[in-house]
Amino acid sequence: MSTVTVYSTPTCHFCHMAKDYFHENNIAFTEYNVAEDMDKRKEMIEKSGQMGVPVIIIDNNLTVGFNKPKIMELLGIKE
Repeated sequence: MSTVTVYSTPTCHFCHMAKDYFHENNIAFTEYNVAEDMDKRKEMIEKSGQMGVPVIIIDNNLTVGFNKPKIMELLGIKE
């Protein structure tokens, strides 16, 4: 099983879409609220080079935004 990490904010529409997708597909993930957790915000910026959310890391592959085809590919999910 893949390790999935989501850096998000409570008001981000695409963050909600990503988390809903993971829930619907029974994919466990760790979520960090970078609006409140300054250490995780700094970590996210260091990893991604920017402030946009969601930042999703699947195993060691980083993607910014809710790029469903890329996420499916990284998780080995077929339509």
